[in-house]
Amino acid sequence: MRYVIITGLSGAGRSQAVKAMEDMGYFCIDNLPPSLIPKLSELFTESKKIDKVALVIDLRGGQFFDDLTSSLEYLQKMNYQYEILFLEASDSVLIKRYKESRRKHPLAQDGRIIAAIQDERKRLESIRNKATAIIDTSNLTISQLREQLANIFLEGRKFKGLVITVISFGYKSGIPLDADLVFDVRFLPNPFYVDELKEMTGNDAPVRDYVLSFPVTKEFLAKLYDMLQFLIPYYVKEGKTQLVIAIGCTGGKHRSVTIANELYEYLRKNDYAAFVEHRDILK
Repeated sequence: MRYVIITGLSGAGRSQAVKAMEDMGYFCIDNLPPSLIPKLSELFTESKKIDKVALVIDLRGGQFFDDLTSSLEYLQKMNYQYEILFLEASDSVLIKRYKESRRKHPLAQDGRIIAAIQDERKRLESIRNKATAIIDTSNLTISQLREQLANIFLEGRKFKGLVITVISFGYKSGIPLDADLVFDVRFLPNPFYVDELKEMTGNDAPVRDYVLSFPVTKEFLAKLYDMLQFLIPYYVKEGKTQLVIAIGCTGGKHRSVTIANELYEYLRKNDYAAFVEHRDILK
């Protein structure tokens, strides 16, 4: 049985995560008091009728949330295998989401939202440290969140402990702030100066074929793959759960898109949970 506990910051997307997990065939229970986890675990194990379970545990449970640590200790003692998905987002994004939804933060009784968010971060720190997967939803659309969840929890896909996001961008619009690794591909031949390719993007076959036709591109990709094969296992060993790789060209429309797509396909073929985003392709 695959047993997933979903938790994290209020406003970080737990409700959307539950919907995605349900669509993947998980039996989901929202806002469960942690004290009930042991009994439910025994029930699911004995019935053998449910093989995928997702439980949402968060601070809406008030004082019941404090029982989570002891419940997890019980699961370990009884050799129940479980995973923890932790959802988070930046303070500014969380504040914006709460203002747009006009909902009240569970810890903001009469105080400011920012104080409640910071308090929640402190209270959840120990659980975050135990998480097997951490997803920062600050810059994710609902569909992008669903894809990342599918990469991790959909049966038939192997999760190696790291979610890798590949972003193409244009330097004239700035480097992505959350990038861990940045590669400048402005040295590659530019399709922008080929009349029939200028208005296309790296998602179009003619542009892709043009960029990949040069020996320098093939050599760069081979060296990039080799470096990532070396680096990624060490990131996982260190405990890193998210890696953002940014590929940049001048405008973010041709070369960076092509290389980002190639890197994404390479990572997927090697069973990494990968996602690709083209930030500036429409600019």
